Amino acid sequence: LDARSLRYPGIISSETAPGGGTTDFAVDLYLHAVQNHPYACFISEDTPLPFMYMPDAIDAIIKLAGADNRRLQRRVYNVHAMSLTPREIVASIQHHLPEFRCTYAPDFRQAIADSWPNGIDDSAAREEWGWSPAYDLPMMTRDMIERIRRRQS
Repeated sequence: LDARSLRYPGIISSETAPGGGTTDFAVDLYLHAVQNHPYACFISEDTPLPFMYMPDAIDAIIKLAGADNRRLQRRVYNVHAMSLTPREIVASIQHHLPEFRCTYAPDFRQAIADSWPNGIDDSAAREEWGWSPAYDLPMMTRDMIERIRRRQS
């Protein structure tokens, strides 16, 4: 039996509405910015959390599925793309939409975020099957804004 699985960080996607999870503020930031609405972030501005953009998440599945089984030393792999704070995401958005405003009002999800690691060790995936994300924060921000605008037009 050849079973393989991935452990993801928070996934950022323009295709799925946020559901109230701890990392969902990231998608909400983009949605509010494109709609020209201010946003009150429920995570403090300097809290780093691990993230990945959806196209990279899909690419990771495809790469792991196609990996040579002889090179795999385990069946479960962590994958990671970037650790981001709300402030960093807001600054990236404001590069394209300078009028966007965000305030910070941490709620119960802050305690959850504080208990999580700042990043995820994905060295096994990088070494064994060549995992490497394609998107960084500037690329993701451009793509998110473009995709949300297209969906809303």
